Amino acid sequence: MNDLVSIITPSYNSKKYIKETIDSVKQQIYKNWEMIIVDDCSPDNSNFIIEKYSKKDSRIKLIKLEKNSGPAIARNRAIEAAKGRFIAFLDADDLWAPEKLEKHIAFMCKNNCALTYSYYDIIDENNNPLDHVIKPPLQLTYKDLLKTNYIGCLTAVYDTKIVGKVYMPLIRKRQDYGLWLKILKQIPYAYGIPEVLASYRLRKNSISSNKMNLLKYNYNLFREHEGFSPIKACYYVAWNIIFKLLEKKSSKL
Repeated sequence: MNDLVSIITPSYNSKKYIKETIDSVKQQIYKNWEMIIVDDCSPDNSNFIIEKYSKKDSRIKLIKLEKNSGPAIARNRAIEAAKGRFIAFLDADDLWAPEKLEKHIAFMCKNNCALTYSYYDIIDENNNPLDHVIKPPLQLTYKDLLKTNYIGCLTAVYDTKIVGKVYMPLIRKRQDYGLWLKILKQIPYAYGIPEVLASYRLRKNSISSNKMNLLKYNYNLFREHEGFSPIKACYYVAWNIIFKLLEKKSSKL
C-alpha cells in the first residue's frame, strides 16, 4: 500500500488560506503524494507562498494558467498532469486530518473500491468549528446521487487503475457532482468512510453559500451534462430541495 496519490487543488486568490491547506497535506501520515496546485491567474500573492513551498518540497507543484478559466479547467489541468494511481481533491481553503490519505488508501486497496468519500465537518473563515458534521450514506449508487450530492469534493478519492482518468465537466459550478456521476456510471457503488477526515471552510458570499444558485446549477447539470428532459431535471432538482430541507431540519435537532 504505497501507491502515489495525486492531490488536485485549484487556486484563485488563496493567500489567506493556502498555507494552512498545504500544511494539512504535508502533515499526512501517508507520505507518497504529489500536490498539484493550478493557479487560475490570481492577482494576489498566493503564488509566492506556493512557490516557497514547492522549492522546499518537490511533491508540491504549481501550474499557472495563462488566462482565468474557472475551477473546472483548473482541476482538469491538474488531473491531466497527475501521475498518481489515486486522484484526491482538496480546495485551496479546506483542510485534511493527518490520517485522511492513510485511511482512504488502506480502505480502497482492501476493498477494491473505485470511489470513496468520508464524513467532514464545517468551519468558518477563522477556523472555528460550526458544530455541523456532514454524514453521507456509506454506500451510494448513481441513482442515489442524483437526488443530492452527498459527496464532499474535499473528501473524494478515485482509483485510476479501475476507472481510468476521469475529468470534470466544463461547467461553472457543480463540476465535482458531474464527476461523481460520471464515475458511478462505470461502477455500481461508491463507498463512504464513517470518520471526519476533512474540514470544509464556509465563506461568506461564496457561490456555494447561495442555495438558489446551487439549484440553478443542478438543473443545468442534469439538462446539459446528464441529458435529462426538463421534466426529469426538475424532478431531481425537487429531490435536491427535499434533501436540503431534511438536512437543515436534522441539524437543528
